Amino acid sequence: MPAPERIPPGGLTAVELLDLLAKGELTVRGQVREASNAVLFCSVAYEGREADCVYKPVAGERPLWDFPDGNLAQREVAAYEVSEATGWGLVPPTVLRDGPFGPGMVQLWIEGDPSAALLALVEDEEPGEGWKAVGFADVGEDRTALLVHADDVRLRRLAVLDAVINNGDRKGGHLLPAPDGRLYAIDHGVTFNEDDKLRTLLWGWAGEPLPEEALDVLARLEAALAPDAPLATRLAELITPAEVGAARSRVAALRTTGRHPEPSGQWPAIPWPPV
Repeated sequence: MPAPERIPPGGLTAVELLDLLAKGELTVRGQVREASNAVLFCSVAYEGREADCVYKPVAGERPLWDFPDGNLAQREVAAYEVSEATGWGLVPPTVLRDGPFGPGMVQLWIEGDPSAALLALVEDEEPGEGWKAVGFADVGEDRTALLVHADDVRLRRLAVLDAVINNGDRKGGHLLPAPDGRLYAIDHGVTFNEDDKLRTLLWGWAGEPLPEEALDVLARLEAALAPDAPLATRLAELITPAEVGAARSRVAALRTTGRHPEPSGQWPAIPWPPV
């Protein structure tokens, strides 16, 4: 029997990738040990094709008091569905399915480009050209440094997506710039809370007007999230009705203000640890 053909992320259409992830045979190859929940590195093979993927079984999730309903795996898939509705493709193909350790989330593995600099700590008081300031960070020995992120259209799109899905944990390690120039974002288990939970390293545009591109995307999202619209119907299978309604309200608020959100000041706005 011939070995399955290895498929790079761009080697199949989105529909073909979802089919591979949903129907293929999962083989566990290892575990991502620094993760707080069970994260298994796997291969998935189907009809002569094979790809690397991540499998997060629901059984390996730690309970969260502020996310009592549903599970992290469903929220990961919900984030993918909203990302796809934007047309930006920021979240790797993601499905819910059964696996060796029960139901869970399976997502295409993305190998990030370590040479792509999106975040930095600098000694200056102001960010340099092409960078946006996030805030000052304690770097030890009574020293601080300015945390900055790239003034990059891909990151700006992600900042809008995070505001829509109410991402409570946008860390630097969740950003995966691919060698082909695309940016992917991962780890969306703590999203869609009814309460404002936005915690992110991408505050560089806080309070600034949203680009026209983002306003156009938000208009499409508002229509897609209308009751009984396709996206709203799909999200209702993954998160609670109240959470779907909260997402709808966040989109409407962004369109009304026309600006990137700012930290509320009611809790730490930057996740810890930041990576």
